[in-house]
Amino acid sequence: MATMHAACGYWKGDFDEARFQDWVEGLRERLGEARPSLGLLFLTPPLFERAAEIQEVVQVDGRVGTLLGCSSTSVIAGDEEIEGQGGLVLGLYHLPEARLRAVHFTQAHVEEANGPGYWHHETGVAPDACRGWLAFADPFRMDCERWVEEWNEAYPGLALAGGLASGEMRAQRTQLYLNGEVFEEGAVALALGGGVELATVISQGCTPIGEPWTITKVDGNLIHQIGNQPAYQVLVETFNNLPEDEQRRAQGNLMVGFVVNEYQEEYHRGDFLIRNLLGGDPSSGVLAVGARPRPGQSLQFQCRDAAAATEDMAALLRHARRQVGGREILGACLCVCNGRGRRLFGTPHHDARLTQQYLGPLGLTGFFCNGEIGPVGQRNFLHGYTASLALFLPARPAE
Repeated sequence: MATMHAACGYWKGDFDEARFQDWVEGLRERLGEARPSLGLLFLTPPLFERAAEIQEVVQVDGRVGTLLGCSSTSVIAGDEEIEGQGGLVLGLYHLPEARLRAVHFTQAHVEEANGPGYWHHETGVAPDACRGWLAFADPFRMDCERWVEEWNEAYPGLALAGGLASGEMRAQRTQLYLNGEVFEEGAVALALGGGVELATVISQGCTPIGEPWTITKVDGNLIHQIGNQPAYQVLVETFNNLPEDEQRRAQGNLMVGFVVNEYQEEYHRGDFLIRNLLGGDPSSGVLAVGARPRPGQSLQFQCRDAAAATEDMAALLRHARRQVGGREILGACLCVCNGRGRRLFGTPHHDARLTQQYLGPLGLTGFFCNGEIGPVGQRNFLHGYTASLALFLPARPAE
């Protein structure tokens, strides 16, 4: 898939330098006279030993200004999700008047950080010089939850999108790529500024059910009361009030959604941080959840299945199309959970083709993740079973 600003493609099979050079040159030529400001590269474990050579060809023959990416067992290009077939995908993006700054950091930096100023110094990026971040991280050797929390403090209100790399799972080995270098720990992050900004679509794959409630008693990850009633009782009543067909869908697929911004008058799809419902005890009325909610926080139960995930993604893409307005989308990066794809939907290319249907044609690349990164409200979080879509847009003029 190509536009005047993006050219993306899938390379199948082993690395052959001469043929790969021709392929990269052909991809670049689709941009015409424009030089790629940015290259995004995602490759599979059979190509691990050639990763440095592959990057060199992309930089030289693709004439790429900034190159970053990571490894994955499955990759995405255009409207195709190539699951478990090897190879690599490459996206070349011409981003007019963009200011790009890419960095690599490790767990040592996360542990050493002592406040927002630390990250501003280490990255060389001040909050007012940035319009969003795209990042890929190793899930095995870095505390990504802690890093994302630190990033929220260092760059408040700025979207951070991306995902955690996958690779050789038995060896817990992944790779990160940055301008010719190969890293097996930490994260690579790209700040977008100047004439380009980052917009996001974060689809957590759920549909709200029942009504919003207020948590009234909680202890750690145990919710004792919702609306001054036993939490388990509220869950049972919510389930029993669903139509029969929705009860069948929700069976075994119930989740919990926590409102992030309590100052809203109404809560809609996309306002909730989705977390696992771990279990419940009818005798005590307690629910265990995969989060640490607080008293006074609003909660709504959610259903997650293939139909709910399709409904959620379509609704959020329609909203994104309205938000983009008349601006041309210069390119996109789609990071989806390993639990999506054929495993969830039963058919191939689901998220990529839905994205193209509502926002395309797009120059789209991406990969399947061990965890996804993206904002809910004004804060960024790690997610599961999520599709995190980053859109590169011309920056709106300053008001």
